[in-house]
Amino acid sequence: MTEQPTGGQERSDGGIDGDRAPDPWKSFRGVMAGTLILEAIVVLLALPVAAVSHGGLTPLTGGYLIGLAVVLVLLAGIQGRPWAIWVNLAMQLVVIAGWAVHGAIGFIGVIFAGVWLLIGYLRAEVKRREERGLLPGQQRLDE
Repeated sequence: MTEQPTGGQERSDGGIDGDRAPDPWKSFRGVMAGTLILEAIVVLLALPVAAVSHGGLTPLTGGYLIGLAVVLVLLAGIQGRPWAIWVNLAMQLVVIAGWAVHGAIGFIGVIFAGVWLLIGYLRAEVKRREERGLLPGQQRLDE
């Protein structure tokens, strides 16, 4: 029997629980949640812009911006779901629709739509590499 480090349990495949490969999806979920929080902050920073332009900050524009920010923050908490990325992409259409409130808000939506499309591409790339066993944690070191 091999010696085990303290606190580790032997697994059926001969490995030890303490030396598991890093989970790429855990960090990916963190990136998505962080992006949503950043987007919520940017949306809230649009409040002063909307207040000084056009008709000022009306209950409709204020409610839209604050409600949108709240939804983005709430979505940050469900990034572990497999459908979360698609909801995040759909939310960009809601942000782009903010062009009706102010052009700058629609522009924020276009910028973040590009960010979310990049995240979607990176997700597909990680998934492809995971299926082929090409991720660093999946490669065996020859001893």
